[in-house]
Amino acid sequence: MIRFGVIVFPGTNCDADTFHAIDAVMKQPVEYIWHQEASLDRFDCLILPGGFSYGDHLRAGAIARFSPVMQAVERFAEAGGLVLGICNGFQILTEAGLLPGALLRNDALQFRCKWVDLRVENAATPFTSLCHSGQVLRMPIAHGDGRYFADPDTLRRIEENGQVLLRYCAPDGRLTEESNPNGSLNAIAGICNDRRNVFGLMPHPERCVEPALGGADGLYVLKSILDNFADPAKVPVRHHAGGAPAGRDESSLPEGGDGAILPPRSSNGALGSGGSGR
Repeated sequence: MIRFGVIVFPGTNCDADTFHAIDAVMKQPVEYIWHQEASLDRFDCLILPGGFSYGDHLRAGAIARFSPVMQAVERFAEAGGLVLGICNGFQILTEAGLLPGALLRNDALQFRCKWVDLRVENAATPFTSLCHSGQVLRMPIAHGDGRYFADPDTLRRIEENGQVLLRYCAPDGRLTEESNPNGSLNAIAGICNDRRNVFGLMPHPERCVEPALGGADGLYVLKSILDNFADPAKVPVRHHAGGAPAGRDESSLPEGGDGAILPPRSSNGALGSGGSGR
């Protein structure tokens, strides 16, 4: 079993959704982590969920970045632990310097709440290993500050390093102006760090893990984490405080809740029925 931790800041509002996805759907042990906690060694993967931490005062994620738990998150990531930031969690990770670039106000200056199509750019990471490059996933977004920005040198570097994992696209995988919901540079929807163990994305995988929610493509991201630990060759080199290696469980194969396997891919590689907004 892979132990997950869901970090809760004042103003976080997607923590219960994330907990449900890990606990009820993926059948993995998970705990809430209050933002004042300082020790995270007992976890294998940390998730910073969406919401409006500290009311988005000053700037989305700007205050949460200074919460006591973030020092522990930085140590955890430096030691090789997996860190996933969703929406506001992505914003916090950029503010903390754990991911390059920044998330700015949407170009339309409007809050965007809709289903979007996403093209997988790099499947060779712990967060996308169950995907294939060029595959199109469908997930919901809900944000007002999701426009990815980076200076030219940083943008060039992350593109060359394969750190862009997801791009907004049309249903057939083409990159179009209409398919970019917020004006992100290069249609970037999600990036990782150069070590591939920290991933941030604006779409919400935890909101599409069951057909009843309109689609289950979020399982490709969340179950890839389990796939990472199921293969000893992929497990990050990380040690708990006591010196014992981080645990891995051969039973952590990519199955859905109640033993259901991932739904078959459609012709464009997407999983399940997609979103209700189509």
